[in-house]
Amino acid sequence: MEETRCAVVTGGNKGIGFEICRQLALEGIEIILTARNESRGVEAVDKLNASGISNVVFHQLDITDSKSVQNLVKFIETHFKKLDILVNNAAEFGVDYVDDKTFKERGGFAQVRDDNIGNLIGIFEEPYDLGERCLNINYYGTKRVTEALVPFLQLSKSPRIVNVSSNAGDPHWFQNEELKQELYDIENLTEERIDEIIQWFLRDFKAAKLRENGWPLTVSAYKVSKITLNAYTRLMARKFPNILVNAVHPGYVITDMTSNIGILTVEEGAKAPVMVALLPDDGPSGAYFDKMEIAPFTLT
Repeated sequence: MEETRCAVVTGGNKGIGFEICRQLALEGIEIILTARNESRGVEAVDKLNASGISNVVFHQLDITDSKSVQNLVKFIETHFKKLDILVNNAAEFGVDYVDDKTFKERGGFAQVRDDNIGNLIGIFEEPYDLGERCLNINYYGTKRVTEALVPFLQLSKSPRIVNVSSNAGDPHWFQNEELKQELYDIENLTEERIDEIIQWFLRDFKAAKLRENGWPLTVSAYKVSKITLNAYTRLMARKFPNILVNAVHPGYVITDMTSNIGILTVEEGAKAPVMVALLPDDGPSGAYFDKMEIAPFTLT
């Protein structure tokens, strides 16, 4: 009899995360749907149950809170003993939409380019506290959960880690060529150096020195969070050769994070993360998927 597989999905109460839970559950996988807000998480599981999907349970998880992460660890240890799939989906943009209507009318994120920064004033803002929170969730929170759950993944016959990333995570957004090459040089990059880079960025962000040191000028914290997450993905793949660890850009999906504009539905956007979660044992590791296809970590 085939052993039942178990998956944790962070940020699973809505958007892409919710749809990833649904699609993986339809594959017969036991799903631990996690969310920061307990009532929203319970509501999401109830919605899946009402649609006939019963193999989903909820557990509260705030990936920025070590105690919350340890509570999830205890839950898995008690009820599942091991973990087969971890989908790190929880993320924030680190921006405040000031004029949502104008943002949508001008084409959404198609206009968010460094060369267009002057035209974005008054449309959305990037205060330091939201940028810091963005990195604490997208990078440090993802890292915290991953490190806590790796011991359970190592008990699986076919472990998978899927980091939901973005095309914003391309080092070409950096104008600092040395830093760009350093992040791409996975042979010499370390987790300690990634942390140093993030702290350097935060100091420059707070001091309004992004331009002079070659950082992204628009959606800055989000881009840095996804660039460093992609680098961390490659480091984890090298560190744990028995686990397939990959990053995936789901596409421009219509969700709350994108101010409900985009090209893909959440059903379409979840397909790539689900495919990567279900890769065969001889599948790639340390790769970046642009939707359903493997792509370079940086544009040429």
